[in-house]
Formats: sequence, C-alpha cells, structure tokens
Amino acid sequence: MRSSRIRVIDLETAGNGPNDVCEIGWQDVVLGLDERWRLGDERGALLINPGRPISPETMAIHHIMDVQVASAPYWKDVALSVLRPDEGVAALAAHRAAFEQRYCTPRLSGGTPWICTWKCALRVWPHLPRFSNQMLRYQRMPEGLEHEIGLPAHRAMPDAYVTAHHLRDLLNEASLEQLLAWSSEPGLLPRVPSGPDRGKGWDRLSLDTLHEFSRDRDVDIRFSAQTELARRGEGQQPVPPESAQRTLL
Repeated sequence: MRSSRIRVIDLETAGNGPNDVCEIGWQDVVLGLDERWRLGDERGALLINPGRPISPETMAIHHIMDVQVASAPYWKDVALSVLRPDEGVAALAAHRAAFEQRYCTPRLSGGTPWICTWKCALRVWPHLPRFSNQMLRYQRMPEGLEHEIGLPAHRAMPDAYVTAHHLRDLLNEASLEQLLAWSSEPGLLPRVPSGPDRGKGWDRLSLDTLHEFSRDRDVDIRFSAQTELARRGEGQQPVPPESAQRTLL
C-alpha cells in the first residue's frame, strides 16, 4: 500500500438521489511506528448543497436544514479533496460502507478500496448482540473515545469519529488485507436475524432450514447460510455476488 493512512467517511444526505449529499465527515486512522493503528490528527466536516430541498424524513435524522446548506459548495466540488487527499490513503472506510459507496463512486474516489466496519465487526466480535455504529460504541466502550466529540449522533464528523475507533481496534486484531477481503463479501451474520429461529447460531439449524435460508432474498442471510452449509460439507463456499456489489457503486 502506498499509504499508512485510512480515511473513515460518513455522509448525511437530503434523500436517495445520486447527488443528495448534504454533509461529509472524516477521521483518519494511521499506522504508528510501533506497527499499531491509532487515530490520526486529521478530521473534519463540510456542509454540502444537495441542489434540492432536504426531505423531512432525512432532516428528522440529522437536523441539517436547507438554510444551513444554501451557500455551501456542491458535492462534485468537494468530494475529490476529501476522498483523495494529497498525502494519499490506503483505503476508505465506513460503517455499512455500501451506503457511502453509492455517492463516493470510483470516479470520485480514484478506485480506492473500501473497508466496511460493520462487516468486519461481524467477523471479529461475533459474540456481540448488536452491530450498529452506536451500539458498538456502548457495547465496546473503545479506549480513548471522547464522548462529546462523538456527539451528536447522525452527524457526519461525530459518526466518522466513532467509526474510526472501531476501525482502529479491528486493524489491531486483523490485518488490513483481511479487512479488505471481508469487506468485499456479504456480511457473515453470526446469528439468524429474524423469524422463528431468531438469535440462533447457524450451526444449530437443521440442513433443511439452512437450505431454505440459502435461497433467501437477503444477500447476507443467504451468504451466512451457504457458508455454514459449506462448513458441513453440504456445498461449495459461496462466491460473493460481484455484479451486485458493483451496482452499489
């Protein structure tokens, strides 16, 4: 990798359109001389004019109002400076990164690889009951996380700051290459997320139930069931749906 820096990104949006970003926040995680990852000094946030009114549904989440972004720059004028800093980055990261990747396309990011801290947390901390950014924050209580800097939730810089603590700890338990590999696959859920088998580990399910889940419409459920079937010798290790992943970019 050409850089020992990873930039955590968080976006707030005005809706679901391809240019609906109304705020971007970032926090860098860097590799120290002791070969341990830590939070870097570089973090920040920028308001962005989405070019249209912010929907009430999204305003109710992040509380960014139209008047606040009226004189802000547009996404196309901001994205490159944040996603492709002069010092370079080894990867970009986000919690449930597929959302950020919808807006931070390869054209804007320069094809930089992505780490999804949600997918990696499923692998490294499968014993935890919940895996949202904020639940990980309070379940794990990451060392050095300053409570006030991580507030308010659902604003871009505080959320990126919280995610960066998860990323730092993930990187200090697994290699960068491993996190990138996990992030390229669907999420490997440690337990069944819903239905009559909710909360059960996949190893507790019958073959018939696993085969049923292996045809589920949810890609993470399907992948998790197929992985357990392969572990039991009942099928091949599932191949990540590459074409489906590309549609998110």
